[in-house]
Amino acid sequence: MSAVTTGDAGVAQRNPFGWRFTGPLLMGSTLNPINSSMIATALVGIGVDFHRGPAQTTILISVLYLCSAVAQPTMGKLAAVFGPRRVFVSGLVVLLVAGIVGAAAPAFWCLLLSRALIGIGTSAAYPTAMALVRSRADSFGTGVPSRILGGFSIAAQVIAVIGLPLGGVLTGVFGWRAVFFVNIPVALITMAWALRSIPRDGAVHVGGVRGLVRVVDVVGVVLFAVTVVVALEFLARLTEPRWWLLVIVAVSGLLLVLWELRAAQPLIDVRMLASNTPLVRTYLRQALAGLGSYTAMYGISQWMEQSAGYTAAQVGLILIPYSALSVVCARVNSTHGWVRIPLILTGFCFVGAGVTAVAIHHSSGLWILLTMTFLFGVANGLSGYANQATLYTQSPPESIGVASGLYRTFMYFGAIFSSSLIGIAFGARATDGGLHVAGWAIVVIGSVLIAMTLADRRIPKAVAANG
Repeated sequence: MSAVTTGDAGVAQRNPFGWRFTGPLLMGSTLNPINSSMIATALVGIGVDFHRGPAQTTILISVLYLCSAVAQPTMGKLAAVFGPRRVFVSGLVVLLVAGIVGAAAPAFWCLLLSRALIGIGTSAAYPTAMALVRSRADSFGTGVPSRILGGFSIAAQVIAVIGLPLGGVLTGVFGWRAVFFVNIPVALITMAWALRSIPRDGAVHVGGVRGLVRVVDVVGVVLFAVTVVVALEFLARLTEPRWWLLVIVAVSGLLLVLWELRAAQPLIDVRMLASNTPLVRTYLRQALAGLGSYTAMYGISQWMEQSAGYTAAQVGLILIPYSALSVVCARVNSTHGWVRIPLILTGFCFVGAGVTAVAIHHSSGLWILLTMTFLFGVANGLSGYANQATLYTQSPPESIGVASGLYRTFMYFGAIFSSSLIGIAFGARATDGGLHVAGWAIVVIGSVLIAMTLADRRIPKAVAANG
């Protein structure tokens, strides 16, 4: 990875993480979460136009998750080989093509292709952004750029919430194709900004096709893709578990480990992970935090509509504290650089929210619902930055891109597992009894997070709050 160009040196020296540099990175990192949520409001219109039922249109949601889970660490690997700026911009080119394909789609399979390309293209942003931030911080000796890391966390949280109403407005005014078309101007703007603001990468020498296959670790990518996709498919349908999928996961996972141990430049550095157990625990904490947060966001909102009798608009208003507190907690936490205590508090907030969910019934007062969303919001805001800062300090500088990609992959594991957990708890309808089951599950998640954090002495109390 290259240092700053001469033209940027004076400005960067004064403020290495000014808006000129961080703006396109933050903007790019929001494209995956906003596309994850924006599509929800367009599914009905898509189904009508292409004569598809809900079971078929929801594939448009899952295909992005699956592609993103595989592409995130892969893009981190490509960034290490070709340079983060090249991969960042290339991802935007893929997103541009995806927007055109989706907006002009004459058939349903074109939408599937578009969503797969969106998942791949937007996955380039976060791991390359982390690689660029790490390289810049090391070049200027700024320490951990905690405010920048907090910015990534806040941007993802805000955009994920904005995605649903934005998708609704676009679909209502312009039709469902607008949900795909909007990626075209956004990709062009971000690309122009990135080309102007992000320092150029150095020269690349891979040694022909054989050298390319070796340095990219194509075999490792394929084995990783099979393992992750099949594992996610198993977790997505635990209401009717397909146990034979675990056999495929075990075999492909074993082959992946064996291959990566002998690969010259592995996608997944198995030896590093085996010796860096604190980083592995960070991945597990992120998966658990994602499981708790997604169960709360989707499960609780579903219960409020189906059982408590609130309208969708009212549910949105009740969930405002969730979003607002997530942002506030992430900002306060990143300003001070706190890590260990926020992770412990995350677990306690999950336990408190879970106990509150167990005590709730469909005629409970509004105050108890707001209390529950308050606790979930605090947990989400505290865990987002704390886990991200821990990842930053625990990852080797040369593999920060892949490590950041894996971090997002584990988040997808939590998100997809939450859909099964909600399905097991509620069944055909979101009832009080189902909410209580989900509440106890969240209590368990919080308790495990507390125990993991207290037992892990390698988690820093805080990081230097710079940047």
